Amino acid sequence: MRKVACRYSSQAEDQRSQRDSKTMSTAELITSEIFKAPRTRIIRSQGSFTMHLNLPGFNLPEPDDHGYGPLALIVESILEPGTHIRLHEHTNDEIISWVPGGVMRHTDMTVGELVVDDRHLMVMNAGAGFWHEERVLPSDPYLRMLQIFVRPRAADLKPGIQFGEMPEARLNEWRYLFGPENSDAPFFVRNDAKFHDIRLSQGSQTALPAPPNGWDSYFYVFTGSVLAGGTPFTEAETGLIRRPDPTVLTALEDSVVVCFSINPDAPAVRLGTVGRYRLSQASY
Repeated sequence: MRKVACRYSSQAEDQRSQRDSKTMSTAELITSEIFKAPRTRIIRSQGSFTMHLNLPGFNLPEPDDHGYGPLALIVESILEPGTHIRLHEHTNDEIISWVPGGVMRHTDMTVGELVVDDRHLMVMNAGAGFWHEERVLPSDPYLRMLQIFVRPRAADLKPGIQFGEMPEARLNEWRYLFGPENSDAPFFVRNDAKFHDIRLSQGSQTALPAPPNGWDSYFYVFTGSVLAGGTPFTEAETGLIRRPDPTVLTALEDSVVVCFSINPDAPAVRLGTVGRYRLSQASY
């Protein structure tokens, strides 16, 4: 079993991020409606554990925040069989583990061992502090998953964990997985963010989930390729949409897409292990 620490950036990278924060936009195509970014160039490799860091704020041409409102970061995490991420702490972040295939084995000092897979979702509401470790056994398959970081509405909330079965996935239908507290989603985060996923068959069309008034949409193509409002997006590309009109997705091939609805003006704490205001302040 190969053990690795969980680090977001090195000191040199932090210094470079602070110096160049105004020039780090990854925006590739900007229209009056859709801000598109290509596959992220920000990659942290720790041997058998690789993180591709998707920063929604960097879809804008002149970002002053790596996140976008309460949505701090989306990490495309790749764990090879036999990887063990050692015990580490998160604070003041809401962390969602979404596994569309394979298994991620979680262990903490509160509930013990949990197995996250394509039928189960896990939300760590880290609050004042939550310790955990993750592993993929040598006998487990190669794992590619998303770890989503949401900034909470207040600092040092009560820590906790949510784990359970997701609603059944239906082809070409959006599945609502988490939302704000007291929403009708099966899981919650403690801020104004909603999350849906969908599996699209080639040639199918669907509108992105309609956000509440004043909210925006951000989507990530996990696999496949789609047209969004006529703009092409391929695997690991992202779109930030700031308009009230519906945006239609057309699947150019079988695809998996996730979509966030975000209140950009929601009060959010930028004190988290990952959700801090500047990349130069963060460690993961």
